[in-house]
Amino acid sequence: MFWARLRLFLQRYWLWVAIVALLVVSIVLPIWYMSGMEESVRRYIVGINVASLPWGILQTLVFVGFLYLLQYGGGFARFKKSRVDAGAVSTRFTDVIGLMEAKREAWEIVQLIKDRAVLKKVGGKILHGMLMVGPPGCGKTMLAKAIATEAGVPFMSTAGSEFVEIFVGVGAARVRKLFKQARQYAKAYGACIIFIDELEVVGKHRVFMDAFGGSSESNSTLNQLLVEMDGLTDEDSNIVVVGAMNADEQVLDPALLRPGRFDRKITVGRPNLQERREIFEYYARHIALDPTVDLGRLARKAVYKTPAEIENILKESALIAVRERRDRVTYKDVSAAIERIELGVVHRLNMTPHEREMTAFHEAGHLVVLYLYHPTNDVFKASIVQRGGTLGVVHAVPREELYTSDANTLRAHIKVSLGGYVAEKLKYGVTTDGVSADFSHAMTVAHNMVWRLGMSDEGLVGDFTRIPKEQLSDGLKEKLNNATQRLLQGAMVEVETALKTEGHILERFARELLAREELDYDEIVQIFMEYGKPPKPLPSESSSQPAFPPRPANSIPEGGRDARPPASTAPRPANSIPEGGQDARPSDSPKQT
Repeated sequence: MFWARLRLFLQRYWLWVAIVALLVVSIVLPIWYMSGMEESVRRYIVGINVASLPWGILQTLVFVGFLYLLQYGGGFARFKKSRVDAGAVSTRFTDVIGLMEAKREAWEIVQLIKDRAVLKKVGGKILHGMLMVGPPGCGKTMLAKAIATEAGVPFMSTAGSEFVEIFVGVGAARVRKLFKQARQYAKAYGACIIFIDELEVVGKHRVFMDAFGGSSESNSTLNQLLVEMDGLTDEDSNIVVVGAMNADEQVLDPALLRPGRFDRKITVGRPNLQERREIFEYYARHIALDPTVDLGRLARKAVYKTPAEIENILKESALIAVRERRDRVTYKDVSAAIERIELGVVHRLNMTPHEREMTAFHEAGHLVVLYLYHPTNDVFKASIVQRGGTLGVVHAVPREELYTSDANTLRAHIKVSLGGYVAEKLKYGVTTDGVSADFSHAMTVAHNMVWRLGMSDEGLVGDFTRIPKEQLSDGLKEKLNNATQRLLQGAMVEVETALKTEGHILERFARELLAREELDYDEIVQIFMEYGKPPKPLPSESSSQPAFPPRPANSIPEGGRDARPPASTAPRPANSIPEGGQDARPSDSPKQT
């Protein structure tokens, strides 16, 4: 082990050792030789050498510089990575909140690295690679740090973008240098971990038919990575490559996912209810949070939030408290932080009284339908304050993590979207162009229900979007479009009946919005309680399961039932476009989200 470390030191720092030795020889030998000369001769020799020294140094630098440019391409392929000491990282598995399944999988990797000697005796080998997939901000990098700390081996961190260059061959050279350094550390310390963030940049599908040759660099870089991970190499070292990516694993080249390369896959998803509460408790220690703030309530309101988003909410709430000259962060500050992050900064417009009143009735229509008739979503806030391009908004959040949506839930999405339109029509007999965003959402959901999910009253079953439009008969397309329109008409009739029945509640909320401009959840519930409308019970914490964002529709495995609805029909998380926002621009203007 000593000789391996000495060899590693000489391989990495041989140039400095040679320079020191050369300086010693260059200084000691001349001094010893001139010590026997006469004083005048010695002065003459020293003077001549000192006078010619600058020119000699300049000539040497010019020669070495041109040689370097010719030999190494001007330094584009330079790629030196230093190991990160495990003690400097100091991230333990106990510091990673939640992610129980991911930590259990990662702990197996740590045990294999620690027991590599025993594993070798039985003829086994440690895993070559581990792939971590999940949305951004869920703790993939922190989990990689915990693996390095617990394993106690050298840790080298890089990103896929560091291998990308415009010159062909540079990325492959950097991959070779990275693994060469990792093998040196593995020989000296028994094993080494390479963490590659943004793996999809360097690991995406290779392109073999490129007319312009633009993919040559990415192909050569990936090919070199494949060879280094499991190919014909002269050395077999204990190197574990940990890759992290936010994209779906299907973007990676199949050769990268085969056994012998990335042998293990870990899904790092969004936290469930209990984990969100623990995350709130962890980050709340770093701010002066008012003790009366119910963290469990915040966790229920933060469905689909990642740990990074939760941390950002608490940081923003601390900034709001400082601006308001308070020494403690209150629930009002946290609520304002969520609104500022998700809905945008307040931008008040000089609206006429009639336009302001129409906006209040529009949002009151969304609010009443959402609170009384939506089976899965709850209201977080109602406002007629202008934010992010909307004149008003009803902010909805899911009550719990859901993996699928049934027909009743999808119809409820449509009804809530039509609530503002119907409220305007009942009150004034005319509607405004502020309903364009609502119609867009309602039409999208209804179209998917009929064309893709087999939820029409015509008995049409199948995903008709998979059939090219030119192969669909005009009669079938007319039948599908009529079924979509009947679905929308039926939802509108139900909303009209509901708002006529609850017209007194609609009027009350419109007046409250005109007077206060914004209503929080507690204020909304209190008003509904006056009319004998209690809130729906909250889901128990024990029934919450780990959540992961809905996969896009094109990622559903063939022949298998997707665990979530398509992205266009899935219940929108709290960080999406608020349900029931009145657009501040005409219908032909683009809406910023």
